[in-house]
Amino acid sequence: MLIVSTGEPAGIGPEVTLKALGQADAPPVMLVGDLAHLQACAAGIGFAKPLVAADAPPARDAIPVHAIALKSKVTPGEPDPANRDYVLECLQTGLDLCRAGPGRALVTAPIHKGVLSLPRQPFSGHTEWLGEQLGVKQPVMLLVRDALRVCLATTHLPLAEVPGAITAERLTAVLEVLHADLGRLFGIENPRIGVCGLNPHAGEGGHLGLEERDVIAPLIERLRDRGMQLTGPLPADTTFTQASLAKVDAVLAMYHDQGLPVIKHAGFGDTVNVTLGLPIIRTSPDHGTALDIAGKNQADAGGMRAALQLAAQLIRRTE
Repeated sequence: MLIVSTGEPAGIGPEVTLKALGQADAPPVMLVGDLAHLQACAAGIGFAKPLVAADAPPARDAIPVHAIALKSKVTPGEPDPANRDYVLECLQTGLDLCRAGPGRALVTAPIHKGVLSLPRQPFSGHTEWLGEQLGVKQPVMLLVRDALRVCLATTHLPLAEVPGAITAERLTAVLEVLHADLGRLFGIENPRIGVCGLNPHAGEGGHLGLEERDVIAPLIERLRDRGMQLTGPLPADTTFTQASLAKVDAVLAMYHDQGLPVIKHAGFGDTVNVTLGLPIIRTSPDHGTALDIAGKNQADAGGMRAALQLAAQLIRRTE
């Protein structure tokens, strides 16, 4: 069974979750969220299957909901900081249901980082939060669309902080996780990984930056000596051509906006975010809360459907 945390209640998370579950190929799930709010959302989009409390007697075609009460009334498109604890409780409960059963994977609907962040307690994203909760030093973000897989060496960092974060220690940890989970989750033994440079033209021999010469290239050589199939440092502007992608099973980008615009351009709405390096399986759609269309029955559920299907596939591969 998949556990779905339904995300920011004022966004499109509940809507796309229910729409995806209305498809004939939807896998078995348990939702985590406010039961009355989800039922109201279901009525608003004409969702036919009943939503029932998880501890209620089983009913035909019913979808169980591990009910958590909202802290404040929801207005679509207007996130309320009063519901911060509700969103975090949904996440924590979803995680607990995967660690202790009955969940086999956690699928997360979009959240609003601005609502979850406090002045001295920023919330940078699901990836980092899951790593902290599970005691994983280096959780890794991988975006997947069919055979295109883009991994990130750094995730939600301001661009000015990225060069200092490109260290041999971080790259080693990320590449070790990526290499291992391409085998464990995707069945790719001894994967071929293309490693982007940080600077334009991969530094052009040091003329456009020294990170490639001083950090990335030596690290790649060390990991090659350990048996990894790595190519790079690669100029990012040519790494994502069809000819280059045909030679690798995944690409490691150095920062968020080096890799994600490419894969989202290739298939926004059906790309899936997978967190690697965790003791559980976690996926999510590739989009945000879309507050401008929340509550209008306009959201496309393709991303959530893809996230559910990939989570189910990953469960089967790891059984």
